[in-house]
Amino acid sequence: MSWTEDEIQEVWEKGEKVAGTDSNLFRKDACSAWMNRKEYGNRKSVEGWEIDHINPKGSDELSNLRPLQWQNNNDKSDGKLKCNVLSNGNQNVVKN
Repeated sequence: MSWTEDEIQEVWEKGEKVAGTDSNLFRKDACSAWMNRKEYGNRKSVEGWEIDHINPKGSDELSNLRPLQWQNNNDKSDGKLKCNVLSNGNQNVVKN
């Protein structure tokens, strides 16, 4: 799916704001993994993120979309979130 900049920003706004950080640049996903706004679509960055369909068979409506760190999005199975990347303080860690 090709998203417009406005759609990407709307989904970004759904990420969790963290006190003491610039929410225009950093937010957390549903697994508490850090995401960097500038790293949208970047699978080479541990703070890269993608637009996830909460219900994979659902619509492209904003209510069915959320920002998700790319590895957490990639590791979803049968629509279930696995949370293999989490935050540990100010950085992301991959669970073994």
